[in-house]
Amino acid sequence: MSYTDLLNITVESARERKSGGSFLDNDLALVDDITKLTFPDGPRRMKCLILALCTQGNAEYSLDTIRHKVMPGDIIIINSGQVIDDFVQSADCLGAALVVSDPFFYEIISGVHDLSYLFTFSRTHPVFHLTEEEMENTLSYIHIIKNKMGNAAHRFRRDTVRSLIQALIYDTGETIARIQNSPGIKKTRAESIYVEFMLLVERNFRRERRVAWYAQKLKITPKYLAETTKQVSRRTPNDWIDDYVVLELRVLLKNTTKSIKDIADHMHFPNQSFLGKYFKEHVGMSPSEYRKK
Repeated sequence: MSYTDLLNITVESARERKSGGSFLDNDLALVDDITKLTFPDGPRRMKCLILALCTQGNAEYSLDTIRHKVMPGDIIIINSGQVIDDFVQSADCLGAALVVSDPFFYEIISGVHDLSYLFTFSRTHPVFHLTEEEMENTLSYIHIIKNKMGNAAHRFRRDTVRSLIQALIYDTGETIARIQNSPGIKKTRAESIYVEFMLLVERNFRRERRVAWYAQKLKITPKYLAETTKQVSRRTPNDWIDDYVVLELRVLLKNTTKSIKDIADHMHFPNQSFLGKYFKEHVGMSPSEYRKK
């Protein structure tokens, strides 16, 4: 079976497998007993993001064919699009996990600034260790998020949960900054190029979507940029550029009254029709359908 034929792991599939925990529609699952977040035998592609914290015991798994070990105090970040396989855990393994659908994750990160270092670090370090204070802080967030998810009568439940996860992302970003600034942490040449590329994309994606333009700015060939980006992140430069563009289009369609023509102008598409084709190719519906939905 090729990777393109793999079955997907989603929030909905976690619910169907009776993983327990709290759910916000099919957009978010909070599983406070990680042993119930069972993965099927064999490789599966993620169509959601998992952020988990191990508090006891240990686990091992392969992510995009690379083996990782998880110990108490470790954070696990598994990104959408990655392939997980051969997940095993000890009998005494304990922890909690947030499982976030792609659309809800887009909603969450639309309000988060300076994402490049988060994407970079979580792709190259899907498991990293927290201090005792950081672990207690993360558990506090999980406890509060669970309480808010359980209050179905709360008029602003979804918005409140989204804001809490944004705050958790910022605090996790502070942990990442601490680790990156630790003595002995050095970036490879490929990681440095990837970070510079992501920073350029973050600043220029509204105007520039050509890989060759980014390669020229980095003073490398498009082929070398593609090779290093794939090596570090398991994704192509076009994948990352499209992610930023589609996220921005989603935000503009949902959170502004701009006409689709104005959005096309704002994002430097040749015309409204071109924007429509691009959006439908990546989202599966037209901009007007998405706005109404």
